[in-house]
Amino acid sequence: MRFPKIEGLIRRRILVNFRVDPKYARAIVPAPLRPQLIAGAAQAGICLIRLESLRPAGLPAALGFASENAAHRIAVEWDAARVVQSGVFIPRRDTSSLLGRLAGGRLFPGAHHPAHFAVEDNGRDIAVTIASHEARTDVALRARAVATLPSTSSFASLAAASAFLQRGSVGYSRAGAGHLDGVRLVVRRWSLQPLEVEWVRSGYFHDLTRFPPGSVELDSAFVMRDAESCWLPEPRLALAPADARR
Repeated sequence: MRFPKIEGLIRRRILVNFRVDPKYARAIVPAPLRPQLIAGAAQAGICLIRLESLRPAGLPAALGFASENAAHRIAVEWDAARVVQSGVFIPRRDTSSLLGRLAGGRLFPGAHHPAHFAVEDNGRDIAVTIASHEARTDVALRARAVATLPSTSSFASLAAASAFLQRGSVGYSRAGAGHLDGVRLVVRRWSLQPLEVEWVRSGYFHDLTRFPPGSVELDSAFVMRDAESCWLPEPRLALAPADARR
């Protein structure tokens, strides 16, 4: 299926990043994708995003809809025409919006699962809780905007972290018939501010059956605000035969 170009406003986008033991990331990522490593660790995380005026390109903003959304993602790379490409693999998406759930797989890739979102945001302090329908991807986050990265981050600077995350603007999700559907996020003004995380809990990344103790560590977090954006379809990727059967 060819997805249309989608336009909208990213009112708030929080990116929470974890360092993950590559062995466990590889168990999730389907070939031909492979985990992208920074300092020997896979990079994974949660994208918590408030979208407004979301609609197919060409329609007036007043006809768009708003939603709170969460995507659990793993940074990946793959080979295409002898060039290494980079992006993210998204095993799970959740949304507050019925329209968003209906549009998943139609206007943009991937199934979107129902969830309840509670957000407090005064421009500096942020608290987000997500109660997913199946309770497997519940999220709780408390953070505040700061000027610098934590000293324990894998990234040497804010500029390095920002460049890495911007290269992950292509997202792939499982679809039918043994392939992955992709979408590219294009942000008119890419700007990230670091967050100091007081508390974060993810039902997905803290599931001990998926990630044993010690295999996931918080790396860093960022927030983006008020960014006019669009989402463009990317070419499908065929799954390797073994992963097509998963």
